[in-house]
Amino acid sequence: MKNAKTLVIQRQWCKGCGVCVALCPKEVLAIDAEDKAYPGSLENCIYCGLCELRCPDLAIEVQDARPEAAAKRGAGSGKDTAREAV
Repeated sequence: MKNAKTLVIQRQWCKGCGVCVALCPKEVLAIDAEDKAYPGSLENCIYCGLCELRCPDLAIEVQDARPEAAAKRGAGSGKDTAREAV
């Protein structure tokens, strides 16, 4: 079964401080040319939540990707999922 979680990055909120990059145990996140966090190697993500927990801008969220969980969150959150952004 495919992973039941997804990584969501709110690029508009990210200031590119690099805290998430430094703390990621699997070196999934990186900073792009626009000084924004992005999942450079999402396939390595273990969805531990350290990036979400320590992001000072609250720009990262690990979400349950199952359809029933998405329905509970509601549509139109305004966040870009990392899977879509890649």
